[in-house]
Parts: sequence; structure tokens; C-alpha cells
Amino acid sequence: MHFDHLESADPDVTAALTDEVDRQNDTLAMIASENHVSEAVLEAQGSALTNKYAEGYPGERYYGGCEPADEIEELAIERAKELYGADHVNVQPHSGSQANMGVYLAVLDPGDKILSLDLTHGGHLSHGHPANFAGQVYEVEQYEVDAETGRLDYDELRAQAEEYDPDIVVSGYSAYPRTVEWERIQEAADAADAYHLADIAHITGLVAAGVHPSPVGVADFVTGSTHKTIRAGRGGIIMCDEEYADDIDSAVFPGMQGGPLMHNVAGKAVGFGEALEPEFEEYAQATVDNAKALGDRLQEHGLDLVSDGTDNHLVLIDLRPSHPDTTGKEVEEALEEAGIVLNANTVPGETRSAFNPSGIRAGTPGLTTRGFDEEACEEVADLIYEVVDAPDDEDVIAEVSARVDELTDEFDLYGEDSEGLVYE
Repeated sequence: MHFDHLESADPDVTAALTDEVDRQNDTLAMIASENHVSEAVLEAQGSALTNKYAEGYPGERYYGGCEPADEIEELAIERAKELYGADHVNVQPHSGSQANMGVYLAVLDPGDKILSLDLTHGGHLSHGHPANFAGQVYEVEQYEVDAETGRLDYDELRAQAEEYDPDIVVSGYSAYPRTVEWERIQEAADAADAYHLADIAHITGLVAAGVHPSPVGVADFVTGSTHKTIRAGRGGIIMCDEEYADDIDSAVFPGMQGGPLMHNVAGKAVGFGEALEPEFEEYAQATVDNAKALGDRLQEHGLDLVSDGTDNHLVLIDLRPSHPDTTGKEVEEALEEAGIVLNANTVPGETRSAFNPSGIRAGTPGLTTRGFDEEACEEVADLIYEVVDAPDDEDVIAEVSARVDELTDEFDLYGEDSEGLVYE
């Protein structure tokens, strides 16, 4: 990648950006919410649209000179509608969290009741954590996964919804490795006469490709991030039936934000266009297959996977059964030193602090983008286990780091010899 103009204008920022490109190219990105977008998406997001205010919606802007912006936003909307089969799409939210905020603002009043999954069991901050706006503005009760199976208990969820009587039930998760049965959650929402918000931030691309069931047409509202498994411009998206369209659009603008980030909307349009190509289905299926291969090999090494496996793009590893004295943060830091970047994560029945929990979460979206197949992901699992088993052994870390260097050279990200599904 080149920063010709930036280098002369600001060498300090150039140096930091160059370091980041090198870091991404020379490490294995396994944070489940991260991915690598195409150079086309990068160009769109770095475009002159960053200069343009476009408050409002296509054809109804508050400023002049918005014709190209209108065209791009309409492309993003129509492509998203085609991908997901949604009646109405809003592509303006700056993030998945703000997409959730838009839904809450559209249909809830302060003090209304949210029923959502607990953060330590795989939920998300914006689903009602007390440190987040959702937990500060609304009354929140949270459900959990079964501590023994690591899976959602849909019957228990329905019973809890009937007792708590929420105004909205939130589904969709940040650390749940199994297929979500949207219809079962809709039954729980119906039993409480509540709205249903399905947050597909992590699995946006898997749903678009049809390798995970879609909540569109099931839930009242579907939100998501547009930069994870979908590999589009960074931001959020809201989808809903036409009956909620005006309320959602008004909640996003002027309800919660002013001008949309039109350069990010351009990146969304480009990424959605890429996801409409047949190759994207292959990518999404490979992401799931790679996660299963990763998880199976980790289990062969004796590590315990929450829910005993995975159906999607991530595995959640509970270190307590096999390595009771090792924390997730210790493993995260040791793996990063070796060039494998993932995150410490809470697990069901967590007994430690969320800042130094008992698990680690690993995802395959970024590896798959680079061109990793199941065999390569099995080798990555071997490397992860070596570090998990000896996080303080500098010789082990050095050996793993050396092999990571070989893998990143073989599966080059931005170079001319890239074998990834995007950077060819």
C-alpha cells in the first residue's frame, strides 16, 4: 500500500499507518469481529466523499450538491435489499451499536424493558449492559445460555419473557458459536407481545451468503455491522418491514446522528456488491468450514469448546477444564507476542473478572480472506495449543512466531503474491 501524499504531509502518521499495514500482513487476525476488506473498499472509504455533508436521505437532503451521494446510498440500499431480501434498509448508522440505538429510539420509551443475553454469556454491550447507553436508558433483564451445554434454552427464554413481559427481546450475539433459531426467539417475543430485534453483527456475511439462517422476515428489526463477515465499509445497517420504515429513518436521522459518513456508505455499497458475486458464497462457507476444522483440532488437543463445537465463524475456548491456572488474558498476550491476534473472553459460568476471564475467542473470517483452508487452520490450532500449554515459555513463543512468519508469507495479504479471496 502507498501513502505518497500523506508521507510528504505527515510522516508521523504515515509511519504509524505503515506499521499497521505491516502488523496486519505479518500477524494472523483471529479476532472474530475483524476481517480484511478489499482494496476497492479501502479506496471507496478513503474517497472524496469524506468532504460531503448529506444530511437527510436520497432525494430529500438538507444540503445541495448531493446527487453523487444519493446515487451511492441508493446503490448500497438496493444491494443490501437484494442480499437480504429486506423490505426496507437504512445504511446510515455509523456502527452496529448505533444501529441498535436507532431501533430502540424508534420503538421504545425511556424506562421500557429489554430482555437480552448477558454479556458474559455472549451478548453485547449495546444489548443492555449497565455501562452502555442501553442499560442506562432502559430497564434490562438478561437471559443466559445453559452453563452445561453452552447453548440457548429456547423454552426457558420463552418462560422468562412471559414472566418479565419485556417491550423488546434482543437476539444475535458476539460470542455464541451455534446456529440461532430465530423462529424460537420470535415465539418468545410473541408470547410477551414484544418486538424482536435480531442483531446479526457478527454473522452479517454468513446470513447474506445463506450459510446461516436469516432473521429477515422473522424478527421485526434486523441490525448488523457491515465490516465483519460481510467485508464492506465500516459501519452499521438496519433492516425492517416497510411498516417501520419511517420510524427507523427518523430515529437514525435526525434522532441519533446528523450527517452520514458518506465515504463509509460508499464502502458499504462496494462491499455489498462484492458479496453479491458467487465467490462470496464460497468465502462464507469456507469461513464456517475453517472454524469447524480449527475447533475440531483444538478439541483433539484436549481444549474445551463452549457448546462442544461451532456452527459459525468462531470458537469459544474455556480454559478452566484443561488449564485451570491459566487465564484468557495470559494466553491472549502470549499469542500476540507469537503473531496470533485473538481476544480473551468470558465463558458461561465465568468465575473470573471480565478483564481477565477464563476463555479465549478465535475467529476465521480474516484467515479465510487470506486464503487459509481447513488444513492451514488445523495447523493454526496446533500453534495456538502450543502457546496455551506454555504461555510463559519464550522458546515456544519464538518457535510459533517463526512458523507464523512462514504462514503470513505464504498467505500474503497485500502483496502481489496474495492467495486470498479478495486480494488477488
